[in-house]
Amino acid sequence: MRTYLTAGALFAIAALHAAWGAGRSFPFPDREHLADAVVGTSAVPPAPACYAVAAALTAAAALVQGFPTGRPTVRRVGLLGVVVVLGGRGVLGIAGRTDLVSPASSSARFRRLDRNLYSPLCLALATGAWSTARDLSRD
Repeated sequence: MRTYLTAGALFAIAALHAAWGAGRSFPFPDREHLADAVVGTSAVPPAPACYAVAAALTAAAALVQGFPTGRPTVRRVGLLGVVVVLGGRGVLGIAGRTDLVSPASSSARFRRLDRNLYSPLCLALATGAWSTARDLSRD
């Protein structure tokens, strides 16, 4: 069950990033509010950056979901990469140091959302990916 929840959440977040790359502002009223809440700046990153994040999240979701099949070592290494990236992002956010990986992320709204929502979500997703990697090691 944890695998499906983790993969589903990663796919959903990937879809949001792809929509933002396409110019949408959902769930915010406009791109300015989106940038302030999600990036902590006055402008949304360019479309290629949004699409790159969407692709990385899609790859992470696929790893959690069980791809590539028949390549357990590749999958395990990929899952550990997901754990390190999401876990590191979560720890930095909880510590109030997201600025180390995203120097311009400085708005008060972003910092509040980062500590209360984004970072705990990253840690939960890292935990889900870790659980999947651990289960793969037992097989």
